Parts: sequence; structure tokens; C-alpha cells
Amino acid sequence: MKRWMPLVLALGLSSLAGCAVQQVSAPIAQPSVAKSHPRYAPPPGVDSHWDGRLTVYVVAGARDLYYRERTYYRWNNGWSWATNPQGPWQPTDSSGVPPGLYRRYAQ
Repeated sequence: MKRWMPLVLALGLSSLAGCAVQQVSAPIAQPSVAKSHPRYAPPPGVDSHWDGRLTVYVVAGARDLYYRERTYYRWNNGWSWATNPQGPWQPTDSSGVPPGLYRRYAQ
């Protein structure tokens, strides 16, 4: 085994000779509030902003109304959802709400 070690080391080091070392940088932190999100489109036809802590769009001019991925979420002493900000609204529990948004109202 001792006689093979220099050969194994030489082969291993020569295979690394062409490798480049890349510096890995930490991901850039997104602001907690922004006009939009790179992945999620804003709600159509309403003014809103992205809240990174809640992981949803906050609909401007409406109390406790949120949006993400073609779904509106509303808090009114319980959760409901709709595909239109005027409803019809369907009741849901915490499993039907994005986790960041749910935590906002968790007791």
C-alpha cells in the first residue's frame, strides 16, 4: 500500500490542477417591504406592495387583505380565501394560508 500512495496522490493532485476555485457569496437579503417580488406577480388591478416577512402582497386601501399566486387571503376573526378581492370568500384554516401570513395573526 505504501508504494501506491505517491501514485494515488499524484493522480489526485493532477486531476485538481485544472479546477478553478469559486468564491461562494451569501445570498442577498431581500428587503422586508418592496413594490414587487421576483417570483410572485402582484395582484392585478389593485395597488399593493410585497411584504417579505408575511411572504404575500399587502393590498393597499383594504384592511387585512393579502394576495399571493392568484389567491386573495382575508382575516376577519378567521381566515378565508377567494380568487377575486370581492369574493365569494371561502373559509379556511391555517393550512390554507401562507405560513408568514398565518404567523401575523397567530395568538
